[in-house]
Parts: sequence; C-alpha cells; structure tokens
Amino acid sequence: MFSDMQKFFNKFFSTCLLVITLATFPVETMANNLNSFNQPLIFAQQNIINYEKSQPSAIDNPVDDPNFNVMRTSDMNSSSATYFVVALLVLAAIVPLASWFFSRSKTSQ
Repeated sequence: MFSDMQKFFNKFFSTCLLVITLATFPVETMANNLNSFNQPLIFAQQNIINYEKSQPSAIDNPVDDPNFNVMRTSDMNSSSATYFVVALLVLAAIVPLASWFFSRSKTSQ
C-alpha cells in the first residue's frame, strides 16, 4: 500500500514539475533575444582573433633550438598520459555500473 502511494506521489510530482517547467520556460522569448545573449561572446571571440593576428606566426619564426626534437622525444617517452586516459576510461565504465548495482540492491531489500 505504501509503495503504491509512493509511486503515485512520485508520478504526480514529476508530472507537476514537468508542466510547471514547460509552462514557465520562455522558449520563444529566448529565441527572439538570442542575438543580445550572444553579443558578449561575439565580442570576446573577435578580441581573441585580433590578438592572435597580432602575434608572430610559428611559420615566420621557426624554432632554431637544435635540442628541440630531442627534448620532445624524451617527453613523449616518459609520458603517463596513456595510463591516465586508460584509467579514466575504466572509471567511466565502472562507476555507472557500480552505482546501478548498488541502487538496485538497495531497492530490492
């Protein structure tokens, strides 16, 4: 009985929240005023582009350091980025599965 009532209240409040959100969210107003929202972003992008144009290019000023490739090769050999990426991928796979498993075991009790 309590479970049925809890399910009803969950559905009821979820539906009410959805209706309130959709009724009060000004979709058309935001679409009409989109230019005013983007204006600071456009100015910031233009400032970045102007700054990059004012800087000398690496093509115009190549690196003349004879040890540059040696240093780059040694940095690549000692990198732990591969291990970091693999660990993130494993975590990205395990965390949702673990949370699903533990939430499932709590609800089945």
